[in-house]
Amino acid sequence: MMDPLRDEELAPLPAALQEKAAESWRSLMDVEDPALLARFETYRAGIIQAIARSDFLFEQLRRHAEVLEPAFETDELERPWCPGEIREDWDAQQPHIQVEAELQKALRTFRRRWMFRIVWRDLLGQADLEETMGAMTELGDACIDGAVTWLYAESCREWGTPMGTDPVTGEHTAQPMLVIGMGKLGAGELNLSSDIDLIFAFPASGETEGARRSIDNQVFFGRLGQKVIRALDQTTADGFVFRVDMRLRPNGQSGPLAMSFGALETYYQNQGREWERYALIKARVVSGPNEHARHLQQLLHPFIYRRYIDFSAFESLREMKKLIQREVRRRSLENNIKLGAGGIREIEFVVQAFQLIRGGREPVLQERRLREVLSALGSMELLPEEVVADLDRAYVFLRDIEHALQGIADQQTQTLPSDEVGRTRVALILGYSDWARLADDLRAHRDRVNAHFADIIALAEDDDDQEDGHDRWEDLWAGTLDEEAGVNWLDRAGFESASQSLGHLNTLRTSRAVTTLQSEGRRRLDRFLPRLLANLAEEYAPSATLERVLPLVEAVLRRSAYLLLLTENPSALRELVRLCAASPWVADQLAETPLLLDELLNAESLYTPPDRDQLQADLNQQMLRIPLDDLEEQMEALRHFRKAHVLRVAASEIRGTLPLMKVSDYLTWIAEAVLEHVVTLAWHHLTQRYGTPMDDQGQPVEMDFAIIGYGKFGGIELGYTSDLDLVFVHDSDPQNTTDGDKPIDNAVFYARLGQRVVHILQAQTPSGQLYEVDMRLRPSGNSGLLVSTLGAFQSYQERDAWTWEHQALVRARWVAGSQASGERFARIRNGILQRERDPETLREEVVVMRQRMRDAHASTDPGIFHIKQDPGGIIDIEFMVQYLILAWAHQYPAITRQPDNIRQMESLGEAGLLDTVMAERLRDIFIAMRSTVHRRALQRLNSEVPVDEFEAERRYVLECWQHLMHPPI
Repeated sequence: MMDPLRDEELAPLPAALQEKAAESWRSLMDVEDPALLARFETYRAGIIQAIARSDFLFEQLRRHAEVLEPAFETDELERPWCPGEIREDWDAQQPHIQVEAELQKALRTFRRRWMFRIVWRDLLGQADLEETMGAMTELGDACIDGAVTWLYAESCREWGTPMGTDPVTGEHTAQPMLVIGMGKLGAGELNLSSDIDLIFAFPASGETEGARRSIDNQVFFGRLGQKVIRALDQTTADGFVFRVDMRLRPNGQSGPLAMSFGALETYYQNQGREWERYALIKARVVSGPNEHARHLQQLLHPFIYRRYIDFSAFESLREMKKLIQREVRRRSLENNIKLGAGGIREIEFVVQAFQLIRGGREPVLQERRLREVLSALGSMELLPEEVVADLDRAYVFLRDIEHALQGIADQQTQTLPSDEVGRTRVALILGYSDWARLADDLRAHRDRVNAHFADIIALAEDDDDQEDGHDRWEDLWAGTLDEEAGVNWLDRAGFESASQSLGHLNTLRTSRAVTTLQSEGRRRLDRFLPRLLANLAEEYAPSATLERVLPLVEAVLRRSAYLLLLTENPSALRELVRLCAASPWVADQLAETPLLLDELLNAESLYTPPDRDQLQADLNQQMLRIPLDDLEEQMEALRHFRKAHVLRVAASEIRGTLPLMKVSDYLTWIAEAVLEHVVTLAWHHLTQRYGTPMDDQGQPVEMDFAIIGYGKFGGIELGYTSDLDLVFVHDSDPQNTTDGDKPIDNAVFYARLGQRVVHILQAQTPSGQLYEVDMRLRPSGNSGLLVSTLGAFQSYQERDAWTWEHQALVRARWVAGSQASGERFARIRNGILQRERDPETLREEVVVMRQRMRDAHASTDPGIFHIKQDPGGIIDIEFMVQYLILAWAHQYPAITRQPDNIRQMESLGEAGLLDTVMAERLRDIFIAMRSTVHRRALQRLNSEVPVDEFEAERRYVLECWQHLMHPPI
């Protein structure tokens, strides 16, 4: 006989629970088994806390005291759950099950014992949220898989084995049952007392074999599904395992209980609705062979995640948000911590909204677990850190309360208790001294969640459509205005070529591309165009800007989610119009790659390009999500990265937040980051195939391949349309071989590596070309080897190179690949540049080369000044700088340190080789001319300007040329 509870044992409990705990303890004292009473005494302190908190734990101890047996034998209640142990425990029991009734009993006994341990540890504060969710999920997985495995074998004995042409192997073989877990089960976040949402699937159609009478696979798996549901859901004398909900399957309750992979794929492709995408985000195969599970996930993936950022999800998310808010009001769910305002569902909505919209482009967002995705949203800066922290803390808090509510009586509830005992229990479980303090914290968490929820997808207001003039713009686009009225309206709105603009609109509206649009696409276009026209009217030259924007509109007609993006985001539409008004080149980029429209969503990042380190980190983060072996996807991602960041630079230059020097810096940094990854990618593919190059001792070497940038790239002067002048070198013995299964000479390896780099850079993919590459500056030009050893490069420069090649070397530098090889190249470069030369011979050779360039490229129109090629232009300045460096570097080595013209002019001035006034004036002229070239590139214009522009500057440059180079040109 156990002693009654003493006052000092009850004292730690809240007053509202003391009597209940004492009464429950007295019920346990009625047990007649002395051994069991002894065990109760052993666990007396813990049992007191357990029965005070939970009727479920009390009932298990009173009616099924055997749940404590493992606790006494292995101290299970004190030991944290270890992933895998629940499955191992079930696997040890399954061989002893002979008939279906034994299966049902075994599952329920198994569930009871593990639920006791999980609830005990959670409610007594011994397990955190992650342990509780993980253990409950594994319990669900083990019970489902255990039921399916045993019942499948039993069904095959009864009806034959379902056979078909397997979609994974292509062979005629037995077809397994797969169970897709949805919701929190699929995400690994199962509650203490939760329904499990399931979908049953099988790989291929066919018939059973091995029974007296064959049946269709569809029938077989339908019957098997019913057996599985009964095994889990049916309440018997031993209770139930899990409540099973099958309503999320295709066509809901009216759909077949099990479907083949092909039928599932067809359904989701043709009939799948937006809420089903939302539901499938957390879907996971919880029972079935791994290879079939992977295949099924691949089939479902395109439906769940669009390849591009999916702004079409906005509409459905908005509707879902309205339903959530309407349901809260209708059902008075204020006390429901899941469905009420600021509850768990709102956190899930916030996270899954980003997953639907961006998950196709960001694989890290395809994670099923909410907290993992929430963390990724923060690291990707899609949500501010404080929002992520608020939502994460609230999620843990709300889920802990949810488990407290459900653990009290093993009931699926999320409603806060209204009685004193219930509230006191929840407060005690959560570690609060009273309900009031818990309620205050709960209110604060829910208020923050609800505020963030309200901010994520703003509800459209009908009033937006009542802006002044909006109806008129709608009439204009719809064609309901006659031509005169349309022209007059556009003219009054400031369109400089009103009649021509109206013609463009009429041509678009009556085009085949528009008239054959499906209803949804046409509706989006009709909403977008009036808003576009209203925004154009705010610009300086709306007619010209309209011409630039219309190609983009035409490009996205069949991908109308982009029109929706701009309609739903007025600020993005304004940025689009502003940028296209300022630059037809930007308009071209957006029309060629509409995916770049995503960059317009965040004006702060659009006009604040990341610095060099951030660029590299951004690229690394993006590329880590794509396997190195997936060359096609890697190439696509590189192209999008480059275009997106170049757009940011252009936008910043247009707004005036980046000066010329910084523009070129950023464009150069982008190219360097891209090249570094291209080298890594090419190296990976070549070494996977041929192994790694070896040294003279037969040991594999670290990558010693380097890329040298020349011209504008080497001189850190890249423009928006610049190609890359590159030279490839390596520092390995070309006679050695690689260490792979198919070894090749190092020389062949590096030649193929260079070819792979050029291919990745120049290949035309759906996103265009990464960079145009010019390799003509390598030793011996187009007739030379694609990749040279550093020794061969040095020998060529010392013995065979022309003066113009040494001029080119003035602006050469290491840009990617092996830094050690790059440092050796720098030493070779300095040695070549610092050779002593005869100034007069050098001057003559430089002047002759300049004359040849003028004859080939200078303007022949006396009314035109070509900023680069004509006398007095940029190339004259570059040639003077190169001449001075080659002539005097042997005496002033410091002038060779920098590869760019600006700093070279500064170093020449510091060395006294250029008059400081002359150096500063030439520098200013150089910057002014290059700025004009940049601006004209953004206007899609060449480098030719009227002859009276830069008149004084040209004259000064020619005076300097005459002074330094003597013969005029």
